[in-house]
Amino acid sequence: MPGAQDSRARVARRIATAAAYGGGGLGLLGVGLVGLLLTESRLAIQAIGILETHPPKADGVYGEAFADRSAAPQPPLVLAVLGDSTGAGLGVARARETPGALLAAGLASVAERPVRLVNVARSGGRSADLSGQLEQALRHRPDIAVIMVGANDVTRHSPAQLAVRQLGEAVAALRANGCEVVVGTCPDLGTIKPVRPPLRWVARRLSRQLAAAQTIAVVEAGGRTVSLGSLLGPEFATRPEMFAADRYHPSAQGYATATMAVLPSVCAVLGLWPEEDRPAAPLPGEPDLPGETVLPVAVAAAAAAGRAGTEVAAVAMEGAGRRWALLRHRLRVGPTPASEAGRAAGATPGSTSASSHAGAGDG
Repeated sequence: MPGAQDSRARVARRIATAAAYGGGGLGLLGVGLVGLLLTESRLAIQAIGILETHPPKADGVYGEAFADRSAAPQPPLVLAVLGDSTGAGLGVARARETPGALLAAGLASVAERPVRLVNVARSGGRSADLSGQLEQALRHRPDIAVIMVGANDVTRHSPAQLAVRQLGEAVAALRANGCEVVVGTCPDLGTIKPVRPPLRWVARRLSRQLAAAQTIAVVEAGGRTVSLGSLLGPEFATRPEMFAADRYHPSAQGYATATMAVLPSVCAVLGLWPEEDRPAAPLPGEPDLPGETVLPVAVAAAAAAGRAGTEVAAVAMEGAGRRWALLRHRLRVGPTPASEAGRAAGATPGSTSASSHAGAGDG
């Protein structure tokens, strides 16, 4: 809906501008909603429950078989994962089912080269926690970093402009150290089943506005984003197996679906994903939005926030800096899930990393 996208783009740009210049006091909620939402939040938390497990540790080298059969073995690519429970993999029982392991195995398969996974994401993590995670990740000199963050900033009412600034600073620091960055933006919390109206409507609005503002900050800091949006929502509504036991976090199948959206962008930023030579085609359900198009970054960010699986990356235009972006819908749902790529890569998670087990949290 163009009207909704325009409004989202304006709000996202205001948040991103406040983040860039250290502005304060910019909120997304009206004061009159606070009491109602606090009550609804408590009810939703009671309905969701809390997982009492820790995400399995998956750090190690994936795709070692590629090194064994290479005439000129290359050192492993280093993949760092930062963020919250979505990056840590809370809700699965096996290391190979975590998003980090799926991404590392898939990347190894595409690159035909070993990949070392360093996962410093923590359950309950917010954008404020990225600076500490960044310090841990940079010790391993990552080639590519994937950040998944934002849900806890919404649920814990972090000031949007502060969260966006913290994310942008983390991306800029990684880029300054020669690391490519892909950010999975804030998911649409309005798709979570235990969350009911009016909280569901507000959660959807806040999630999408934060995702759009995150995209602006990330692109302008030199990274690219993939919208997780409501990617899991339709499937969660009809397939209980996509949930973990708390009905909030993804199951192994849910994480595999999210990984399929992020992996092509991870490969593409490293120059490993074949670019299709085809004319731009409209996205399904949005005849006015081509499948690949250059838009002002705020407009591209707003459009991506409303369509899961959409990548936004900077476009170099003379005299324009990073104010323009390429919006691309890379997600292709085919018969080969990310877990198949993992098995093809010969995933063998180890325990050589200095990072510790992710702690239990809400998120």
